[in-house]
Amino acid sequence: MPLVHMPGSERDASERQRKARKIKPQYSDGRLVKVAYATNQPEAELIEALLLEEGIPSMSRRSGGFDVPDFLAAGPRDILVPESGAEAAREALAAPASGRPSEETETEGAGPARS
Repeated sequence: MPLVHMPGSERDASERQRKARKIKPQYSDGRLVKVAYATNQPEAELIEALLLEEGIPSMSRRSGGFDVPDFLAAGPRDILVPESGAEAAREALAAPASGRPSEETETEGAGPARS
């Protein structure tokens, strides 16, 4: 193995390797716990992507009673994370979107205009 960089010698990382690099080890211990609920597979994938950006590993599974393959992407999903990352996942999913005012600041100036 050469000790210097040789152009073309590196391999492209697979999708799985790119995801694994984003995961923070402190969030990957313990049994799986449910932290969120999605109404369908695309919504579950969105939540999983949000958690991965925070370094929290996650997975989705069909909710009980809806584990019929005929549903395809339809049907509710449970979002599961390791126990050590559960609190961080709940905080990440509860945080308001950046750039949007919180409900408290929206209602402060919502009174009738006085002249």
